[in-house]
Amino acid sequence: MSRHRAIPPSLSERVFTVPEAVSAGVTKRRLRGSDLAAPFFAVRVAAATAVTPSISTLAHAFAVRLASDQFFSHLTAATLLGLRLPERHLPLILDVAVLAPARLPRLRGIRGHQLMPSARIETLPDGLRVSSAVDTWCQLAAVLQLDELIVMGDGLLQREHPLASRAELVSTIDAWGHRPGVTNLREALLHLRARTDSARETMLRLIVIRAGFPEPVVNHKIYNRFGALIAHGDLAFPEYRVLLEYDGAVHRQEHQFHVDIARLDGLMEERWRVIRVDKQLMAARATLLGKVHTALTAAGWRG
Repeated sequence: MSRHRAIPPSLSERVFTVPEAVSAGVTKRRLRGSDLAAPFFAVRVAAATAVTPSISTLAHAFAVRLASDQFFSHLTAATLLGLRLPERHLPLILDVAVLAPARLPRLRGIRGHQLMPSARIETLPDGLRVSSAVDTWCQLAAVLQLDELIVMGDGLLQREHPLASRAELVSTIDAWGHRPGVTNLREALLHLRARTDSARETMLRLIVIRAGFPEPVVNHKIYNRFGALIAHGDLAFPEYRVLLEYDGAVHRQEHQFHVDIARLDGLMEERWRVIRVDKQLMAARATLLGKVHTALTAAGWRG
């Protein structure tokens, strides 16, 4: 039998604040119980849910005391929006913003920001308020490296369910003025390409271009001799019928594996040279570029 008195059902299965718990009859001593955790001042959650915290769990925990004029921004908003973030380790701290002239939020575990009144805010399906995807990308221009910014920007223009148009990115950058990161934004914009499906596709494209090869077409539609669409090629050199395909974890699933076999067979019938790239090959830069060079030169490229 638990030595702790039960938390009222209205509070027991969710995040709650100390004031609302006290008003529901919970004693302050009970709120110090070992089965509860305090991710933020005056906030309690079940201890089990705090064992492996994430930006998402922390944001939902803090949301119960988020003021009406506050919302999540920067890296926190990017995480909640599902934007393409760097693979490097990012700090477990929440970015909470207000619009000027409201005062910066100050609390342990929170990084406060004061944004321009023109900042756009949206509400996610789970009720969390965040800065818009495009504004979030611009906010991170002073934090991310250039290639990381390009990867995230490509994600905004992704093939399926794009989060922005290029025109929207251009207008937002124009309105960014002299705020931190604007030089990075303008440089990143030059390298963005629409219709990507993954961060790795963008990284692979940048590697190929910087090695001096022609720029590949992103998600190029490939038809067979009878006019049937047989593939959306990740990175294609149509003139040379060379195709770079990035194989991520999804390609190892049984159903996708069989789909890929049929797809590759169709491409070979149309005499496309397909180079399949995975994480290991991308890391072996010389080997990867050697394969691309061999395929293109065999097809008549004279770079």
